[in-house]
Amino acid sequence: MASITSSTFAIPSFTGLKSTTSKPSAVVRIPTMAATSPKLTVKSSLKNFGVAAVAAAASIALAGNAMAIDVLLGSGDGALAFVPNDFTIAKGEKIVFKNNAGFPHNVVFDEDEIPSGVDASKISMDEQDLLNGPGETYEVALTEPGTYSFYCAPHQGAGMVGKVTVN
Repeated sequence: MASITSSTFAIPSFTGLKSTTSKPSAVVRIPTMAATSPKLTVKSSLKNFGVAAVAAAASIALAGNAMAIDVLLGSGDGALAFVPNDFTIAKGEKIVFKNNAGFPHNVVFDEDEIPSGVDASKISMDEQDLLNGPGETYEVALTEPGTYSFYCAPHQGAGMVGKVTVN
């Protein structure tokens, strides 16, 4: 970075509208410091603070989203599947099941393949309830550690099953 140690410039005189030559009426020398100006340091500090503030805000926004996992009901190619169909989450993390393709779908946790003491009816959709349109969701948070198996009642026979492990 270049720094200016001193500069000289002329300030023109405006005495009227007619002027034949431009003669400087005053010469001003402005000395400047060769060292880094404190203002630049403050600007740099403020810039760094701004970057840090934006990063912190983004982290907070992402942390809110990081407490949920999205599971598609029906794959992008139309297959009858949960995507992903086998995953791990932290205790209390929210699972958002989102209708994608091949609907209607639902999410039912298998009462024989969930941790002891967990009531499958409290974490499952009713087998008669269906997500019928694209983008419809069902959300659940699992609080007991263990392995949970789930399925889509209309498509279980076609292999639309999944498993989640809660740590």
